Amino acid sequence: MRVSIFPLVILCLFMGFTFWVMTGAEQSLLAFGAQLISSPDTAQVVIDLYILAVLACVWMYQDARSRGKGVGYVIPFFLLTAVFVSAGPLLYLVLRGGREPEAEASKV
Repeated sequence: MRVSIFPLVILCLFMGFTFWVMTGAEQSLLAFGAQLISSPDTAQVVIDLYILAVLACVWMYQDARSRGKGVGYVIPFFLLTAVFVSAGPLLYLVLRGGREPEAEASKV
């Protein structure tokens, strides 16, 4: 399996920071989310992130389908995206690897 290094580095840094912050948090992730949604200015940012998450899930599904994978392959990425918005697509990019040169040449 080929692994993409750049998304792997970003994923490790992001998840490391996320877990470090969560260990020192005074409230649960759900309580924090409820607090963000309670104010219109922060709710707009949360809604914006989840629109981005849905678009990323659509992209992951279409990309997986074009690579011959079924919907079952992307379900774990969708679940991860639902909790940690950018972690799902980052992990997908890590495990997806790069495009094979033959596949790119045949598309031309």
